[in-house]
Amino acid sequence: MSVIQINNLTKKYPSPDNPSEYFNAVDGVSLTIEAGEVYGLLGPNGAGKTTTLEMLEGLCDIDGGSAFVDQIDVQKNPYKVKQIIGVQLQANEYFDNLSLTELLKLFGGLYRRKVDPEALLAHVDLVEKARAKPESLSGGQKQRFSIACALVNDPKVLFLDEPTTGLDPRAKHNLWDLVRSLNETGMTIVMTTHNMEEAEILCNRIAIMDHGKLIAQGSPQELILKYAPEPPEKVLHGNLEGVFLALTGHGLRD
Repeated sequence: MSVIQINNLTKKYPSPDNPSEYFNAVDGVSLTIEAGEVYGLLGPNGAGKTTTLEMLEGLCDIDGGSAFVDQIDVQKNPYKVKQIIGVQLQANEYFDNLSLTELLKLFGGLYRRKVDPEALLAHVDLVEKARAKPESLSGGQKQRFSIACALVNDPKVLFLDEPTTGLDPRAKHNLWDLVRSLNETGMTIVMTTHNMEEAEILCNRIAIMDHGKLIAQGSPQELILKYAPEPPEKVLHGNLEGVFLALTGHGLRD
């Protein structure tokens, strides 16, 4: 059963070179995400991944097409959509004078929910930091806490925007374990990432975007067999990287 349906989704912005002209940051994207999937959005910087997520989350207006989350029209009922999703952003700023427990209670209040901070912190392996302030956390701990904040409303769909960027290998694998455990509860997870190994390990299906368009979609193995069946001459980090380069022509740091 599908939980997200996008049809011809479009977002326009003024051109940096000529503000009187517009370009499509997201250009007619259509896709369906099934309930219980871990679904990945891949693409070079500026491909439209984050903008697509922001429209689904009701954080920016939809200029064309339609988007439904759990059969709710995002354009007509953005507030209702926000009640059933969790959003972990690339960067977060908190009230630094509040502890993790106090912050979770605060976020719960925004949803008019009485939350159990200890249970949420246990979910992300941060119980021992319950009285700590955000500034005292390591990079991996901050990422896990941002996910705890996104879970206060017990979301049906969790959106993760490059969740392991800047993390060391141990913190990255800890966060992967967290994503797996959340997905095992039946939660649908939609994530953007530049990490090909991460996408191949975690995602049931992947969409690759470039210049605002969806250019390929399928399971990691389907995409590898179709676009990168032979090992490249140059050793790459992760089989999906060959798919990414074959489709977009961009290196991951371009």
